[in-house]
Amino acid sequence: MLASTGPALDELLDRASAVRDEGLAAAGRPGVITYSRKVFVPLTTLCRDRCHYCVFVDTPSQLRTLHKPTYMSEEQVLAVVRQGQALGCKEVLLTLGDRPEDRWPEARAWLDEHGFASTLDYVGHIARLVTRETGLLAHLNPGVMSHDELAALRPTAPSMGMMLETTSRRLYEERGQVHYGSPDKDPAVRLTVIEDAGRAKIPFTTGILVGIGETLRDRAESLVALRDLHAEHGHVQEVIVQNFRAKPHTAMRDAPDADLLEYVAAVATARIVMGPRMRIQVPPNLSDPAELDLLVRAGADDWGGVSPLTADHVNPERPWPQLVDLAARTAELGFELRERLTAQPEFVLDAGRWMDPAMHAPVARLADPATGLAAVSGLPADGTHPVVERARRDETQRDAGAGGPGVSSRSLALPRSTTGESRSPALPRSTTGGIRALAERAATDPLALDDAEWTALLAASGTDLDALAAVADDVRRYTVGEAVSIVVNRNLTSTGLRAHPAAADEFTLAEAAILAVDAQELGATELCVQGRLPDTEDADGYLALARTIRSATPRLHLHAFRPQDVCDLADRTGIPLAQALQQLKDAGVDTVPGTGVKVLSERVRALVAPGDLEIDRWTEAIVAAHRAGFSSTSVLFYGHVETGVERIAHLRELRRIQSLTRGFREFVPIPLPGPAGGNPLVPGRAPIDEHRAMVAVSRLLLSGSISHIQIPWTRVGREAAAVLLQSGGDDLGGTLLDGRVKPEAGIEHGLELPLAEAERIAAHLRRPFRQRTTDYRSVEVVR
Repeated sequence: MLASTGPALDELLDRASAVRDEGLAAAGRPGVITYSRKVFVPLTTLCRDRCHYCVFVDTPSQLRTLHKPTYMSEEQVLAVVRQGQALGCKEVLLTLGDRPEDRWPEARAWLDEHGFASTLDYVGHIARLVTRETGLLAHLNPGVMSHDELAALRPTAPSMGMMLETTSRRLYEERGQVHYGSPDKDPAVRLTVIEDAGRAKIPFTTGILVGIGETLRDRAESLVALRDLHAEHGHVQEVIVQNFRAKPHTAMRDAPDADLLEYVAAVATARIVMGPRMRIQVPPNLSDPAELDLLVRAGADDWGGVSPLTADHVNPERPWPQLVDLAARTAELGFELRERLTAQPEFVLDAGRWMDPAMHAPVARLADPATGLAAVSGLPADGTHPVVERARRDETQRDAGAGGPGVSSRSLALPRSTTGESRSPALPRSTTGGIRALAERAATDPLALDDAEWTALLAASGTDLDALAAVADDVRRYTVGEAVSIVVNRNLTSTGLRAHPAAADEFTLAEAAILAVDAQELGATELCVQGRLPDTEDADGYLALARTIRSATPRLHLHAFRPQDVCDLADRTGIPLAQALQQLKDAGVDTVPGTGVKVLSERVRALVAPGDLEIDRWTEAIVAAHRAGFSSTSVLFYGHVETGVERIAHLRELRRIQSLTRGFREFVPIPLPGPAGGNPLVPGRAPIDEHRAMVAVSRLLLSGSISHIQIPWTRVGREAAAVLLQSGGDDLGGTLLDGRVKPEAGIEHGLELPLAEAERIAAHLRRPFRQRTTDYRSVEVVR
């Protein structure tokens, strides 16, 4: 079966599908594919093994370079978990390296200092803490364990897991092979762990890894071994069939990814071997959306854990699909996406046999007693979740009680001068402990701080600022992950559209088409178009420009037209805003820039940018764009006449809009240059520290709301951008290709950040690099 190709493979897929469907019908959920909404917690990245494909693991020296802790603290874990809780997550995946204290004295010293006998002792402590403090359920993935260790951890989690990967002894014993030098990858040891989990009555996740150098017979023996262990103990709750993806900076970086059809055959074979009652899981982020069809045909019925908050820290270059997109794709394939708990439903319904009594109540609180699935199951069409909705209502009610959106009641208590500027609030005594404590509170609950406390963070300097940046960077690390991303794009300023161009930065529709083709040929995946058309040009030029670009480059992502541009189209053509947005969508616009505003304050607009849209109109337009199906960027221009309180009010308003629409993909804090800008919030503070404070506060205040913090390298420079990527930033925006056609037609022309240079910035920080699309998917996924 594993070697099937052509018609034989088609026949295998049909049989595997039939076996899967038989099992789902018997389970009482025909046509259902499940997933678990999770938070991924990398408790420690130290490990005693040396796997040749792994980018998850660090050495102690790398931890010091990256300013990463030896182990995540209780506070760091809870900060991430509570954000996941607000997004409706029910599973906390605790993943870590195997027994790092056996190899690294630093790990042993940390455990001794904190009073833990072993890493597994700390895993159990964190699992109990998470459930006690949040009600979420831990899934433990700490590697090799003895029977006694499994039994000791059983009261802390409803399920555990460890991949078998392969039974191949050659890959373990031969020098140069993928598992050589890794004591915990001995196949005999791993099979013993899986058997011991069955003896301990633990619902257990395991599986195989396809494409790491194993033979077809190795794959067959691995699947049969898992089948036999499950037949004896009945405890294997799901079998993951995972395709190998090569990672840069590893010994296997030049190895080919698993062959698609071999992988599909392995999934189908796993279904046939394991039978109808087994759940066969395939990670959706490790395959392109178009490939999911084959995996479902092969008998898969579970997508595994998918996080709306945290990155896949094991595969940082492969972001999770958005749950709305995954639900839609699953529906296209003829199935309904339903949420489950970390333990599969059959084990939840038989908790008396499979779970320790300590887990009965926590599991029951989250489970549907009839089905064993998650009590709040399914995914509404807009991607919302009741827990999220409650948080949104609370935030909206707080804002309404303050007398208006985006301004808290606490901020209204701050004294104001007759010019409207806030006087400096009384700041906490400037000690690292005070600022760090504030930052850590913010990391745990961004809504817990009042405006005076947020303004104190914005004003941090010296060691206080170092502490603030470190906390913000930890939040970045444990949510969006380590990857530094960038999109290959080009700018086109639509203000320059003319029937008869007279200047270098002006262009015709025909030239716009040639420019778009040129950008795509140079590797761009996005063309960013923005700028109000002159009154001398027909307002239909917005639509004509979009149609022209879409016709010339059907696959190029068109990121086009700010709220001000959309309003201009609506006003000059006499149509409603919603109709203007629909016409732009029909013309080929994919997403919109959330620019055209400096600070969401009429006082600031009147002083700095009176030509910008009124704040209420900008807000109306961006909300309408989101509700029309466009996602957007969001920005703040700082360093001019605005106060710290106005910056905070701006960020709060973005959170409020995001709670309504979920339309912002990223936030870009942009320093405004002179002559109007360049004014520090704290007199005498160095420009880089002004930027660090702004980026760090943005990460903390927007955490759990807007995922990505983009660093405007064109404004701060490349060296400063690297510093800000260590202050909570995770993205470099766009490469801004000049192109070979009309380079002057793009704003910020003459400034390029080639992919190779962006990758060098990430490498200098010892962080993975990822070329992304406009909407933060992987480029290879959409090509």
